[in-house]
Amino acid sequence: MELPDFMNYGSKFSQTEFVEKIARIAKRAGAKLVYAALILYYTLQSDKISAANKAMIIGALGYMISPLDVIPDAIPIAGLTDDLAVLLFVLKKVWTDIDPDIQQKAKNRLSKWFDADEIEEVNDLFKNEE
Repeated sequence: MELPDFMNYGSKFSQTEFVEKIARIAKRAGAKLVYAALILYYTLQSDKISAANKAMIIGALGYMISPLDVIPDAIPIAGLTDDLAVLLFVLKKVWTDIDPDIQQKAKNRLSKWFDADEIEEVNDLFKNEE
């Protein structure tokens, strides 16, 4: 799958819309997508990350929020694969800047929407990428 130019979606990002979208799609999206999104969201709030990486994160989260996707979110199963691909692409780019505390904070937040078995799948975040 070719990634869209997600950097054009920076204007779509807002904290309120991010939280609303995650709450709305959590179960359908799966723990891996939600975990990646939460890590990026919490990393965005860190002062330890460069402006360039923040711009990438905002673009990725804006893409996830936007209803205008390469694959519309309403399409069952496939609808969120492009969102996951964008999130994982950006996550890999900024991974060395991500504090382990942020990873744990994101994992703790997952328990609001997922049970322990579902949360287990995030331990191998980059396995089986599309």
